[in-house]
Amino acid sequence: MSPPLVTILDDEPQIRAMLSDALQDAGFRTAAFARATEFEAALRRTTPDVCLVDLGLPDRDGLAVVHRLALESGAAIIIISGRAQVQDRVTGLELGADDYIIKPFDPIEVVARVRARLRTPKTQDRARSTAHFNGWIAQFDSYILTAEDGTDTPFSHAEGEVLRLFLEAPKRLISRQQMQESLGGVAGDSFDRAMDVRISRLRTKLREDPKNPRLIKTIYGAGYIFLGDVSWQ
Repeated sequence: MSPPLVTILDDEPQIRAMLSDALQDAGFRTAAFARATEFEAALRRTTPDVCLVDLGLPDRDGLAVVHRLALESGAAIIIISGRAQVQDRVTGLELGADDYIIKPFDPIEVVARVRARLRTPKTQDRARSTAHFNGWIAQFDSYILTAEDGTDTPFSHAEGEVLRLFLEAPKRLISRQQMQESLGGVAGDSFDRAMDVRISRLRTKLREDPKNPRLIKTIYGAGYIFLGDVSWQ
């Protein structure tokens, strides 16, 4: 089996070289790009396991690249950016990124974050790729939610990680610590905020009442519980 492939999209040559060296030393394959057009062309030929994306690109808005990746690719997405404002991090997570690293950074931290993303439910048995619950169908091979009326709604890889976690353990309390351990995130405010964003987006896509959701319930001070009846194909 080939080592996982990590793609690097950053217009700074020093950053690309530093990340490539650190990741290759850690046993990963890498492919580095300076422009979004080159990166997107490469994606048509191969599918990476993790994408590292800088937001300050010369030919495309980095957030638009992240959003498209989240909708069209099964790869995990880690933003690497000099934008340190909370709103920038929140926007990146809302658009489908799995993690957000602020420049300057230690390459060792990036390697650790990449390894964490690869210890996620994406590595589970893909035979269980379609779940049916309460009139909904979740297709994890194509990242599509289908409603009872036939309407299709795409979901991101990051949202799919959380949804699969719930669907694998319906009607059982899942604590924040369990989510962190299962999803491979780094504990702290950033991880908690990322989970809040993903759960909020899932509730919206499942047409939940934000004041009284019927499927994804918050148990304050304890975690979450998914109340649907689930079957897998």
